[in-house]
Amino acid sequence: MSGVPAVVTCLIIGGGGIGQALANAVQTRETTIVLSRQSEPAFDLTDESSIAAAAEMLRDKGPFQLIVDATGALVIDGRGPEKRLAELDSALLARAFAINAIGPALLLKHFAPLLPKEGRCVFATLSARVGSIGDNRLGGWYGYRASKAALNQIWRTAAIEIARKRPDAVLLALQPGTVRTRLSARFTTPGQGFSPAEAADKLIAVMDAARESGVFLDHAGDSVPW
Repeated sequence: MSGVPAVVTCLIIGGGGIGQALANAVQTRETTIVLSRQSEPAFDLTDESSIAAAAEMLRDKGPFQLIVDATGALVIDGRGPEKRLAELDSALLARAFAINAIGPALLLKHFAPLLPKEGRCVFATLSARVGSIGDNRLGGWYGYRASKAALNQIWRTAAIEIARKRPDAVLLALQPGTVRTRLSARFTTPGQGFSPAEAADKLIAVMDAARESGVFLDHAGDSVPW
């Protein structure tokens, strides 16, 4: 990453398609660790105690100059995003927020202290353009839109707090575009979008170039409306 020391320690949280592609793309760094339900240490995004335990186990591996939250879910308990108000279900809405907003917030709580106190570092999360309130022209997808909008607000707010002790830290909400992963498979046509490797390369370029903290950027580095 430009702007950080040659020795870079990276942490990718989430072992899905984009998470694994990001890990592959940065594996030449000094240390790259991938956290998932199957890793060691393992963690459960809906269990704060497991997140805290994983962060504590990795404390001696840090500080981490790059941390990426690559978690998230579009299909929850087998059900895709709601298209109409009549489809809203309180339990599924709660699950969407637990996975797409509350879990990442807890990752920030426990892993932001593992960022270096001095020097440029990045803590990014994978958001989605449909989480943009200003860009919402089609409606639908209530739980996913709302939970990603909440995620964006959490990242924006944390950027302000973290800058007080780590002024060179850059917090980013990233929109990776349509990527050919299991998350999007039900909602795309064959061949549509980027491969995970292509998406990872684009996201890394954006993270390398970004200097402003608390912003929402797409895969080309352009700002996305909140």
